[in-house]
Amino acid sequence: MKTVSLFFFVVIFSISGCTKLGPDFKHEEKQAVPSSWDANLSENDESVTEWWKIFEDETLDTLISKTYDQNLDLRSAGLRVLQSRAALGISESLVYPQSQTLSGSIVGVRRVGQNFYSTGASFDVGWEMDVWGKYARNIESSEAILYASIASYDDILVTLIAEVARNYINYTTAQERIAFARSNIAIQKRVTQMTEVQYNAGNVSELDMQQAKTQLYATQALVPSYELSMIQSRNAIAILLSTLPSEVDAILKSKEKTHLPESIDYTNIPSYVPMASLDANFRIDADLVRRRPDIQIAELQALAQNARIGSAEAALYPHFSLFGSLGFNLNNAVNGWTSAGDSIGITAGPAFSWNIFQYGRIKNQVRIEDAKFQESLVNYNKKVLQAVSEVSNALNGYTLTKKQLELNKKTIEASIRAFDISMLQYNNGMVDYQRLLSTVEKLIKNEDAYALNKGNIATQIVLLYKALGGGWQLRGDNSFVNSKDVKEMSKRTDWEEYLDE
Repeated sequence: MKTVSLFFFVVIFSISGCTKLGPDFKHEEKQAVPSSWDANLSENDESVTEWWKIFEDETLDTLISKTYDQNLDLRSAGLRVLQSRAALGISESLVYPQSQTLSGSIVGVRRVGQNFYSTGASFDVGWEMDVWGKYARNIESSEAILYASIASYDDILVTLIAEVARNYINYTTAQERIAFARSNIAIQKRVTQMTEVQYNAGNVSELDMQQAKTQLYATQALVPSYELSMIQSRNAIAILLSTLPSEVDAILKSKEKTHLPESIDYTNIPSYVPMASLDANFRIDADLVRRRPDIQIAELQALAQNARIGSAEAALYPHFSLFGSLGFNLNNAVNGWTSAGDSIGITAGPAFSWNIFQYGRIKNQVRIEDAKFQESLVNYNKKVLQAVSEVSNALNGYTLTKKQLELNKKTIEASIRAFDISMLQYNNGMVDYQRLLSTVEKLIKNEDAYALNKGNIATQIVLLYKALGGGWQLRGDNSFVNSKDVKEMSKRTDWEEYLDE
């Protein structure tokens, strides 16, 4: 009998922890990216790290820095990283004895005029050995989930930086549209005064005067809508910074400028919109795109799901465990004779269980986990394709909008010249007011399109670097958990090293 028991223990310990059921993670058929993209362009990697600095705008730098320090969504993401780390700790602890119980009792009984008492204490230990790697696979899955939560933190950071930059560009674009509108209002006031003089002198009909006023009022009506756009962008930035709009105003006021002069030198147009240019030889790093946080999340989720296949397969095989109990139990009458030695008991031994009549259910559970894994691989490929599309859209959007802006500038220059000629000819009675009005309307339209396209170019640059996954490096080696949260949580709970940077 001793030989059999010894053989049993030798077999169990020899295979315990050495076998992991299920497939090891392999992702051999990754979604292809365009062949024109290069790999390992380290110089691109550096430019993507703090891409917003290519705009050379201190206000934008300040907004992004404050967003990293203050945003509430980012704080929540950091706490989810902490939760995943604690969940990994739970999975790791299951490798050791899962049941460790110390219990005791004291009971007194009075019966037929006599008092009895019963005392007992026991220490019980139970350990299901990880023969088939179920717990090892759970650790593997929990670890992947931890890294996925870190990638999720990075993904949120990438999105936040891009959204701050985009809303800031919208804010400055509205500023520039207001500046052009006010410049045109000044011009149209002169035109209106001129038509009034001409009308009072009997040189033109009232129609010319009323048309001039109509155009003036219509242009003035544009300004409130642009101001509303500024307020909306300011409020959006305030939400991203998790602060009040008044505090954002204090940062944005550095962008306030005087109105554009009535006579604009279009070779040196004052600019509100932060502008930047991409290198003509700008190239896309395929490896950099694959390192996008959202793509990393998809791959890590696939890794975690792959591990669950092995964990599910372990249920098909017998479960081996060891148990032990050291107990003390004494029942005796009060003042009776007691023998402590007879009250101590020790039990120990191996055990096993096997769900032999539930194979259909277990196998179907394995199939479910395998199908989920395959779905996660498909989702990964979809994410890569989305990244390719986003990079292509942004890069082509930048190139084509830049060409459009060059034509916009020429259009404005031609509109200014047309206005000057029509103004002179109208004063000399060579053309009617309708011709002058037409040149004024075109000037307003072309200047507004110019301001909008400046904003569009800057936005396309933002979208390009977002598509490349740039910006998450801002966190560096900093803690994922905000210092305020660390302080509060440390007062409530013993976190040991979990809150360390």
